[in-house]
Amino acid sequence: MSVDSSPLPCSVLLLAGGRGQRMGGQDKGLLDWRGQPLIAHLQRLTRPLTDDLIISCNRNHERYAPYADQLVSDDDADFPGPLAGIRAGLAAARHAHLLILPCDVPQIDARLLADLCEKAQRNPRLPVMVRHGEFWEPLICIIPTALGAEVERAWDAGERSPRRIFLQCGAIGLQCPADDPRLANLNTPELLLQRSGVSE
Repeated sequence: MSVDSSPLPCSVLLLAGGRGQRMGGQDKGLLDWRGQPLIAHLQRLTRPLTDDLIISCNRNHERYAPYADQLVSDDDADFPGPLAGIRAGLAAARHAHLLILPCDVPQIDARLLADLCEKAQRNPRLPVMVRHGEFWEPLICIIPTALGAEVERAWDAGERSPRRIFLQCGAIGLQCPADDPRLANLNTPELLLQRSGVSE
């Protein structure tokens, strides 16, 4: 799918700005998986969807820069969580929708992203979050950038949960199987190693 044929022109935000606590403090997006940094797998998957690929990172900017059209950082130096990166991405996005993905889900595929885009196109004013079983995945979503002001109001009121904010904005779910392997969150060294041998 090319940018021109995408059903929903959107900016893409790859979240790589966390502390990496489960990775012993390492910068998760730059950890190796199947011979490349995690961020490279997500960049390769999303590059055909957009001419505005944003990476949220708080360190190693020079290493992330080749993978992005824009880099954003939290406005708080204390790693305040993924919502800070989402706020920065919404402010920087050049399109009316923002596709958000964390850097540690390299098994997501083009079909899932196409399904997300199609659902968002049918519901252009609402956030669309992946839902598997009974669980929402607020960091695998598409949000209209017009909701940036609502996100800011919630932030100013002390809310830090993307899931709660998106649900308050009327989010709808893209239902996936409860055990969908595409949604595997490779956020520990053991999981990275365990999943490195799974065939593409």
